[in-house]
Amino acid sequence: MTNDVNKSALFNGSCFALITTAFTFAIRAGILPQLGQQFNLTAEELGFINSMWFLGFPISMIIGGLVYHSFGPRNIMRVAFVAHTLGIILTIYATGYTGLLISTLFIGFGNGCTEAACNPMIADLWSGVKMNKMLNRFHMWFPGGIVIGSLISKFMTDANLSWQLQMWVLMIPTVIYAFLFYGKTFPKAQVEGAASLSENLKAMVSPLYIFLFCCMALTAITEFGPQQWVGLIMASSGASPMLILALVTGLMAVGRYFAGPAVAKLGQTGVLLGSAIFATIGIYLFSTVTGPLVYLAAICFAIGVCYFWPTMVGAVAQRVPLSGALGMSIIGGVGMFSTSIFQPIIGRWIDKATAESAAKGLTGDALTLAAGQETLAKITIFPAILIVLFIVLFIWQRKNKTEGAVAGH
Repeated sequence: MTNDVNKSALFNGSCFALITTAFTFAIRAGILPQLGQQFNLTAEELGFINSMWFLGFPISMIIGGLVYHSFGPRNIMRVAFVAHTLGIILTIYATGYTGLLISTLFIGFGNGCTEAACNPMIADLWSGVKMNKMLNRFHMWFPGGIVIGSLISKFMTDANLSWQLQMWVLMIPTVIYAFLFYGKTFPKAQVEGAASLSENLKAMVSPLYIFLFCCMALTAITEFGPQQWVGLIMASSGASPMLILALVTGLMAVGRYFAGPAVAKLGQTGVLLGSAIFATIGIYLFSTVTGPLVYLAAICFAIGVCYFWPTMVGAVAQRVPLSGALGMSIIGGVGMFSTSIFQPIIGRWIDKATAESAAKGLTGDALTLAAGQETLAKITIFPAILIVLFIVLFIWQRKNKTEGAVAGH
């Protein structure tokens, strides 16, 4: 790496780019009820709008991973800035369902560019323990940004400020990251062979990478499914939806900041297994409790999903290093693609549960709560499957270590 690489500026720029992504997640979750009312949208239609955020993400991540070493992280972040700006402005001036679909797709595309450029760039800026630490510090700003964004959305909504004005707030971190990246020198690949697409593809057909690929699809929907719908599902639970989101993401940010000791003590697989157990408990509690106990459910859920994303990305960077930028982009892309697929499905579950509960005579808040909790009970299946998968991974790795030790002996 050349000495003229400004690590601090590049890392800070990456963090503000991820804060932009977090703001688009939190503020959109906050204004979802307003969008539904203004444009007369069903929960399924809101689900399709949500899915555009998650669909644009993997498209640009995969493309970014393929061209990372030829097009370069600097240019990928330029595309991110254009996509974010277009998405924000088109959302503000949207006149209906189709406009919201298109604008949200642009925002998702910009978010995916951020992940495609910044994850491998940080992995190239540092190595070993420092790389793991900085990747977690970087990913801390997704939940951290959601805390800030959700509180901004709550205060602006409580002050009767328009959802359009809330969307304008997204331009602040967008302009900041563009300024921090402007004119900077970016690092070169550290791992020999990581810049070769043929080496990337060979590494990605390994059993471990394929297994992680499948697990990522489930960890992502476990994390993002409940969070994106918290405003609609928990609005009638007796707890503040945006405060729940802020509590969950605040705990996630703190957990990721101090991720090093947890991973060192339990190992990557131990952390992932523990996360799946806590996530299952948290989502189950969300589906059964009301009032102050909802905040206890939020704490369990936060502990559960806290380490999923950075640990999965870190596992690829550390255990399948030859997969390179493409491998890291694909693993993140499948997470977002999975979430995109399930957003309208979750919306359909809510619509169906609402109709069934209404047929039983429920109305108002009781109707909304019953439908939301029934939907959350279905989402519990995702982390429950992960518990089984991570136990399999633990046994698999233990067996491989034992066989390696015998062979070495």
